[in-house]
Amino acid sequence: MSERMRVGLFVGAKLNPIETHRAIWRIADEAGFDHVWHDDHLLTVAGGSPPDLPILEAWTLLGAMAEATNRVHVGTLVTANLYRNPGMLAKMAATVDHISGGRLEMAIGTGWAEREFTSLGMPFAETPERIDRMDEACSILRLLWTQARSDFDGRFYSLVDAICEPKPVQQPHPPIWIGGRGPKRTLRVAARQANVWNSSGSRGLDADLEATRILNDHCVAIGRDPTEIRRSTVIEAAALDDVVELADQYAAAGFSELILGLGADDPIQQAETVAVPALARILTMTVGPVV
Repeated sequence: MSERMRVGLFVGAKLNPIETHRAIWRIADEAGFDHVWHDDHLLTVAGGSPPDLPILEAWTLLGAMAEATNRVHVGTLVTANLYRNPGMLAKMAATVDHISGGRLEMAIGTGWAEREFTSLGMPFAETPERIDRMDEACSILRLLWTQARSDFDGRFYSLVDAICEPKPVQQPHPPIWIGGRGPKRTLRVAARQANVWNSSGSRGLDADLEATRILNDHCVAIGRDPTEIRRSTVIEAAALDDVVELADQYAAAGFSELILGLGADDPIQQAETVAVPALARILTMTVGPVV
């Protein structure tokens, strides 16, 4: 049976007041989107923004999203691993999975905005260490979600007779999404740990196709079937026909998860006039084999 594209809606946590988020959640839930997302930052550092603009904390917001919706899956694209101890994150995620009735998508990345760490006195690390920490964190999440008691002796994290109860609603656990395109380390971690790999889409289709081929190679190297990992990207919800054309190209390349990103300028209007009409057309697309 042919697989259809699954489609999400993304709105950033910065600048938008809670009323805007609630409106986007409602649109996503009622229009038939598969998932709805926001990002994870402590300061408005992305895109050259001044750092003192308002931004809401991601996992607190995610709990509200889970409670305010009924059917759409919920997630943070992506959770910055270094902000939270992975044992605590496992507990937070299990809680959100219960609040939502089993609708959490667990997306995680390394975290990259150094100023967010230094301004709050939190330790930062260079890129290789951040990637290795994310790798260990994914192992810890899976252990705590599936084992009655867990021990883990890693380079960066440890568990000693650790307990996470209740377990998530989803079995064996919520899907783990890994975001990032680093060819030597991040995609190797994705090959080991991910149920879904996510690209921001910012470098375009050709770059994403090259990254997915590298991911395939890493999977083969460890004996994993590359088709076990779903492929995801983000498309800016700008012009309707452009969104649909690009979505069709990604579907043909085996990408089964598409997230439509809403801009900061009137995201509600953009959702209603571009994203929702695009959804109806994208849902008719058939996902091709992974390139």
